[in-house]
Amino acid sequence: MSPNVMKMLINLWPPYLGAGVRVDTISRDYRRVAVSLKLRWYNRNYVGTHFGGTLFSMTDPFYMLMLMQVLGRDYIVWDKSASIDFVAPGKGRVSAHFELDDATLDSIRSATANGDKYLPELPVRVVDEQGKTVAHIRKTLYIRRKQPKHNA
Repeated sequence: MSPNVMKMLINLWPPYLGAGVRVDTISRDYRRVAVSLKLRWYNRNYVGTHFGGTLFSMTDPFYMLMLMQVLGRDYIVWDKSASIDFVAPGKGRVSAHFELDDATLDSIRSATANGDKYLPELPVRVVDEQGKTVAHIRKTLYIRRKQPKHNA
């Protein structure tokens, strides 16, 4: 799927549309994604800052979707788990950037070459408009190379 179509579909996906999460960019090679979230009356918490669940959800599917596109159909890729560490209150516009570098992709391919599962932890930071960290998120993915089908 083209990055532009993927971006449009995610931006129209009801949970993100309703929460105000926006995909700003997806690179042509799916190795970089940027998302943002503006503070609005409908996504702020009791004390007037970003709702923590929305900050967490804005980072949810991206590494999985990116790896599915980059690795291709020969791999099984699932989100396995995630954790979040809230560092500072989120106010105004916050953003998160996801990137897959060559070393990460080489590590995944090497670890799964024999069909073994691999559970990499990939970090992402949510930052405010000044670049200050609002939250640290660690995404653990389940990745396995599919076994070739044998015709009997």
